[in-house]
Amino acid sequence: MSTDVEFEIFLVASPGLEAVLCEEAQAKGFVNPTTVVGGVNVTGGWPEVWRANLELRGASRVLARIGSFRAFHLAQLDKRARKFPWADVLRPDVPVRVEVTCKASRIYHAGAAAQRIEKAIREELGAEIAPVGGVSVKVRIDDDLCTISVDTSGESLHKRGHKEAVGKAPMRETLAYLFLRQCGFDGSEPVVDPMCGSGTFVIEAAEMAAGPFPGRSRSFAFEQLATFDDAAWQRMRAIRNVSTPSVRFFGSDRDAGAINMSQANAARAGVEAFTDFRHQAVSDLEPPDGPPGLVIVNPPYGGRIGDKRLLFSVYGALGKTLLTRFSGWRVGMITSDKSLAKASGLPFAPPGPPVSHGGLKVYLFQTPRLK
Repeated sequence: MSTDVEFEIFLVASPGLEAVLCEEAQAKGFVNPTTVVGGVNVTGGWPEVWRANLELRGASRVLARIGSFRAFHLAQLDKRARKFPWADVLRPDVPVRVEVTCKASRIYHAGAAAQRIEKAIREELGAEIAPVGGVSVKVRIDDDLCTISVDTSGESLHKRGHKEAVGKAPMRETLAYLFLRQCGFDGSEPVVDPMCGSGTFVIEAAEMAAGPFPGRSRSFAFEQLATFDDAAWQRMRAIRNVSTPSVRFFGSDRDAGAINMSQANAARAGVEAFTDFRHQAVSDLEPPDGPPGLVIVNPPYGGRIGDKRLLFSVYGALGKTLLTRFSGWRVGMITSDKSLAKASGLPFAPPGPPVSHGGLKVYLFQTPRLK
């Protein structure tokens, strides 16, 4: 498969935030972005696959749909898998992992289907089959149609490669980006996170404003494919589109260890010059000098902490501080519990759809500008 062949590229999104990722893909110039359950489809060739991994902040993973065929029984699957042009995409010297899902198909045993495909790859391509590591081939058999994709990302894209220190129940960078975008943040206003943990929201906002590629510090699975062009990739990576933001980004936390983590993470990300982290309680929070902007916060909630009753006063104190001191600011709050959001006393609009985070369903609550 040459680099100029076009195919379907699937951008994996956190369920509930597909439309936000679709907006990002459209803004970044990807062709025909369309939302589907669990992500966004775009059209392109291998350079678009590389660019999606490098540039998109909201995608969790990038899958290349490399082909499909009908298969009504295992013998037919075996035969067609052997004729599939694996060598166009996979390399014989790179181990392969095969994952199969079956839905509404005459082939219903995913394990048996995986064995047939693994055998075809091993015997026709000569690649080793590895239960872990290597390149992941994902096969979906749906209504007797066998669709074959390659995971071009490797590790999840929220692992930007420059964040080492994380606190409890950390917000994934991809999710933080999508929530910031959903709040209408475009990099031109200050952001305050009064419970910043390891600094994810603040650092992500600073990066959105400064413009470096989110994937600049890491490697990707597509570098191990037969379609990889290292010279073209290095030219793509070398593009420098970084500017100095006109505003600053602020985080605070009552945990001194969290502030140390945040500062170290911001330094590794290269945004320490325009981020400010302080060790302080919510009750000591004051708006920074300059224009109003966005307060975004992911407070503790019952599933993470245990006793929810202790949290009502925390949310109440946070709401009181914001209502009395942050006139002109908007607030975005992520929580799993609508009663906790209500306890803040903030004028939230009805929340968006539930989003999966750390095994819980969470909601983004937003206010208009506070009076």
